[in-house]
Amino acid sequence: MGTYNIAVVKGDGIGPEIVSSAIKVLEVVAQKYGHTFIFTEYLAGGCAIDACGVPLPEETVAGCKASDSVLLGAVGGPKWDSVPNHLRPEKALLGLRAALGLYTNLRPAKIYPALMEACTLRPDIVEKGFDLVIVRELTGGIYFGERGRRDGKYGPEAFDTEAYSEMEVERIARVAFETARKRRKNVVSIDKANVLETSRLWREVVERVAAEYPDVELAHMYVDNAAMQLVREPSRFDVAVTSNMFGDILSDEASQITGSIGLLPSASLGDSKCGMYEPIHGSAPDIAGTGKANPMATILSTAMMLRYSFDLAEEADCIENAVNQVLEDGYRTADIVGNSDVTPLTCDEMTEKIIGRL
Repeated sequence: MGTYNIAVVKGDGIGPEIVSSAIKVLEVVAQKYGHTFIFTEYLAGGCAIDACGVPLPEETVAGCKASDSVLLGAVGGPKWDSVPNHLRPEKALLGLRAALGLYTNLRPAKIYPALMEACTLRPDIVEKGFDLVIVRELTGGIYFGERGRRDGKYGPEAFDTEAYSEMEVERIARVAFETARKRRKNVVSIDKANVLETSRLWREVVERVAAEYPDVELAHMYVDNAAMQLVREPSRFDVAVTSNMFGDILSDEASQITGSIGLLPSASLGDSKCGMYEPIHGSAPDIAGTGKANPMATILSTAMMLRYSFDLAEEADCIENAVNQVLEDGYRTADIVGNSDVTPLTCDEMTEKIIGRL
């Protein structure tokens, strides 16, 4: 039985609703298994700009670093579109990842049997099923490179620099191979080595690391081909490892073929046990407060927290099985109701159904 301190960053839009749902689930899990979860709230994103003038207050960084893990909702919204770039709500995410040393982003994507009809792919593709994990490098690459404006050949221009060190590629490659060893022992490394020098380095380092994992099969794939194969034959993927920007784009594509982005959790990890767990969808301010938010991605993110940060595999299985059972029972939120005549449940109603299955 353990006591765990969880920093809670609800954020903006539907963030407070879905995080509150996840906390309710964790409280039931704590009671069921005899654990104690201590939740402490911190501000980040647009709400922090409104309250403190900055997207990521120092108090939030300190509180998250002192916690055993971080549960994050979503940040941003049109309300803050006109603020200066260095004050945008999304800067809170980059700042937290950097402050906590979270260089790995794990994004699982699978098709639930109960939701095959919600998948936009052809039935013959969906029937094969798919269950993949995208391992995205999180603190390097073009998102963190040198950038700016300058006078160019055709007048004023902007630039963003992509750079990777051997160390950055090596550590994310090891995460991918270790993850594959616990799954189906297959890694696809995604790059653009026919054009980019960073990708050529990426491929060299990945191949060197692969030699240490003779039990895991390695293949390389250009990012444009990977984008096509994700919708043509997603069942061919087990673990895919790629750079920050490529991973950002491909993981969103992978989420869409599951039927709804509202189902996909994620884990951001580093060398310590403290991780940050969040749904991959955005703050959806257009449905905030309407009850239409799907809490499942955030609830499934807490399962990843239990598994990766707290080593509580049985408790994680309990949450994942509860979500699967609720879907098998035919319950749906508005984003996954499709063309059926099922009455969609509100965020709170779906949360209660999941709690009932724990």
